[in-house]
Amino acid sequence: MPSQKKNWLTRFLIWRYKHISNQQFLYILSMVIGLLAGLGAVALKNLTHYIQELLEGGFIKEIHQLFYFIFPILGLLLVLLAIKYIINKKVGHGIPSTLYAISKQKGILPRYQMWASLITAPLTVGFGGSVGLEGPTVATGAALGSNFARLFHLNQTARTLLIGCAAAGAMSSIFKAPIAAIIFAVEIFSLELTIASMIPLLLASISAVLTSYFFFGDDVLLHFKIQDKFQLYDVLFYALLGVSSAATSIYFSKVYFTVDTFFKRFKNPYKRLLIGGVVIGVIVFLIPPLFGEGFETINAILKGNIAEVTTNNIFNMVTDNVWVIIALLVGLVTFKVIAMSFTFGAGGVGGVFAPTLFTGSISGYLLAMIINYSNIFNHQLSLTNFAMVGMAGLMAGVLQAPLTAIFLIAEITGGYELFIPLMIVASISFLITKKYIPHNIYVSELAKRGHLITHNKDKNVLMMLDIDQVIETNFIAISPTMPLGEMLHNAVTKSTRNLFPVVNDKQEFIGIVLLDDIREFMFDQKLYSTTIVRDYMHNAPEHIFYETDTMEIVMQKFQDSSAWNLPVIKNGKYHGFISKSKLLTAYRRKLINFTQ
Repeated sequence: MPSQKKNWLTRFLIWRYKHISNQQFLYILSMVIGLLAGLGAVALKNLTHYIQELLEGGFIKEIHQLFYFIFPILGLLLVLLAIKYIINKKVGHGIPSTLYAISKQKGILPRYQMWASLITAPLTVGFGGSVGLEGPTVATGAALGSNFARLFHLNQTARTLLIGCAAAGAMSSIFKAPIAAIIFAVEIFSLELTIASMIPLLLASISAVLTSYFFFGDDVLLHFKIQDKFQLYDVLFYALLGVSSAATSIYFSKVYFTVDTFFKRFKNPYKRLLIGGVVIGVIVFLIPPLFGEGFETINAILKGNIAEVTTNNIFNMVTDNVWVIIALLVGLVTFKVIAMSFTFGAGGVGGVFAPTLFTGSISGYLLAMIINYSNIFNHQLSLTNFAMVGMAGLMAGVLQAPLTAIFLIAEITGGYELFIPLMIVASISFLITKKYIPHNIYVSELAKRGHLITHNKDKNVLMMLDIDQVIETNFIAISPTMPLGEMLHNAVTKSTRNLFPVVNDKQEFIGIVLLDDIREFMFDQKLYSTTIVRDYMHNAPEHIFYETDTMEIVMQKFQDSSAWNLPVIKNGKYHGFISKSKLLTAYRRKLINFTQ
């Protein structure tokens, strides 16, 4: 059977090479990937809603609020068991794992990631984990794109592009915003926006959004209609919203990083589950709007139905006091971020996109409400407009994707009447947040390890280089106490290199001898037994440390030292040399492949 499959694939590939150009084939695959990403989004959403309906239906319907404390713990336990006994491999956070695969694994994603998130994400969110489905949807599509590229023997550049197509397709299907989806793929995955990449991204986005329309019809995730037009006098207040969005974004990121660091101290997954599950259970029990993704709350805010949000609490408290309502909204923003962070820390699988929209909508509504009822400015702002634009502010700050934020909200609103305030809020929020949080949540860990792919081609090429491919080990090592005659007989005459590393008995690198260092003494036999290697040895201009030095650092060391060869130290011992000529040759080859 496998041989039949292989023969079929071989015959197809031969036919494809004869009749379909690489560019045309890439266009076809991008549409297929968009379709599959759209189907993945539909499957994830439906599975999650099915679980939620099961939990809230039947006899539980009337008392399900009492189970809010139990559901998240149960969901996280099921996720842990699924990862341990069904998937049996690590399931990382969707978008960071995909970015790492692009930068360090040549765009190759494991096959199990095509279905792993389909199990774990619905269990996390369906049982009340306070995260979103967008990240897992992108990860599922990206794995499909990567493995389709491998199946048809496409190169690394094509694999990366198809991963971007999958990301665009996932976002297009979820939000029915095809233009914003393309911009999302370019901003987050640092794709080069050229004609060669633009057409596949566009095709993937179109096929995905058509898939969404086929299954969901005209139904959209966020329901909003512009009722209040933008006024010039509102510019100052939108600028203030940009500042407040930046402050909320910094709080969002800081809490996430702090909680993530806290949970790294616990090696036992069951201990993490217990701690995180209890905290989430308490939070969603006291504040039910924080259960799951929270799009019902977002839509209530966008419709201006604030009573539906503030009365949904354990005390069923109904109040007309504006400042009590404001305090409740502040609590929602504060604890949504905490609930989300503990969901991830406890082992949940999900994304930060939905929590970002949640906190953005409430924080925008909150600022407008404070201004309206404080009577300081004697001016009434549109609460729903500020809620919508607030989402863009948080996306620009937390995700550090201002263009995605602007176009996504513009497409959702069905027009560009809020385009100016969107630009004001997104740019201010992004610039301020970027100053205090250099990298967004998706890439912060990758940036620390030097694995972050960006729009800087030089850095991207260096990051994609494999250090093992440029290390040369065909050097003859010599001892510092070796006589000159023995060195000439055992090393110089047997080596094709003009460089000799000097190591001690523990194979620790202590120096270097060049052929030029001994050239004038090579034929003086009186020195053969009276001088030793140490007399001719000198220090290397710089050292390369295998475990910690990135290729960018390696290149910088060559530039600063002006050396042609530098020793590589691995686990504290001599490992080999990197030559500038081999490094530059490998760099040029990778650059050609990267920019095809």
